[in-house]
Amino acid sequence: MDHLHKKDVLLLRIGFVLALTLCAAALRPFQLSIPAAAAVGCAAGIAAVLLEIRLRKASLQNLVGGAAGMLTGGIFGLLFTLLLRQTLFSGQGTEMYVQLAVPLSAAYVGLIVGLSNADRLNLNAVGVLSGDYAAHGSIRLLDTSVIIDGRIADISESGFLDGVIAIPLFVLRELQMVADSSDSMKRNRGRRGLDVVQRLQKMPRLEVRLIDEDFPNVKEVDLKLIELAKIYKCKIVTNDFNLNKVAQVHGVGVMNINELANALKPIVLPGETMRVFILKEGKEYNQGVAYLDDGTMVVVDNAKRLISKTIDITVTSVLQTTAGKMIFGKYDERGDRGSSHPGFERSTSSSGQLPSAPAAAAAAGKQSQVI
Repeated sequence: MDHLHKKDVLLLRIGFVLALTLCAAALRPFQLSIPAAAAVGCAAGIAAVLLEIRLRKASLQNLVGGAAGMLTGGIFGLLFTLLLRQTLFSGQGTEMYVQLAVPLSAAYVGLIVGLSNADRLNLNAVGVLSGDYAAHGSIRLLDTSVIIDGRIADISESGFLDGVIAIPLFVLRELQMVADSSDSMKRNRGRRGLDVVQRLQKMPRLEVRLIDEDFPNVKEVDLKLIELAKIYKCKIVTNDFNLNKVAQVHGVGVMNINELANALKPIVLPGETMRVFILKEGKEYNQGVAYLDDGTMVVVDNAKRLISKTIDITVTSVLQTTAGKMIFGKYDERGDRGSSHPGFERSTSSSGQLPSAPAAAAAAGKQSQVI
């Protein structure tokens, strides 16, 4: 209930309790004295306020189920009351008070609960767009892996992703469990994920919403995300290969960060020349391994003796795998003579400088995360 001021809610509650108290004192239900009737009305108002406070903490699914059950029970209760009308009420004041207090209490509880849970309603699912959703576009659900990865924040900051970003609370709980892990590596990853969430919340072009809907009968977080995406009719943003495949089987759209990264990598053709920094020895005989700035691995023949050096190579083949792209090349001794090559620009960074040893090492780290 963030959009309602706390003082306004407090005034509403006090006014409601006073209204029931005055009504009870004026009508004197159950033929009570005025002070006793006022006390009964005040107690009924306080009970209704306590019920409202408790219902505000319930999830939308529980509210819908509770409303349906309350409506059904209310109808049967009303029919039963009408049958016993003559014996149930001992006076006209009692009957009038009950007829006034019950609808007023129900209207009050419905008003406060409806206001506090209005932002949980998915109007897109029923074909009605509120001004908020029409302005921001469709919702995108984030899973744990893409939050820990961190690249989603860079993509959003660059302006390629905007609108409404939804993070389920069960994903936040999983992040917190990772951040509280006894393993230092897992703990650092979890804390980085929580930092990414805070970073997303501070971006002006994004609206980050926390969804508390859960599925107690579903144990796996990935399946919960798929069920939530079905309800909200939205896409899941992930870099989890298995979640990508399972979601597609269920007919849920997926935005895979790894696929986006692979699509943005430069196209390299066999026969082109490029300059790379040989970082380490390869697995095969006389091979060296280099990395481009985007993390692409480059395997170079005849480059084992040139580790920690920047050399010109000729691309021989390109292998596309599910984990990413690998480039194979061979060392060209003519590159050491300082001749200009048409593919020279491919290996330079955005600043125009050649990839340095630290940059290559950082790229190697990116490639190991992908693979």
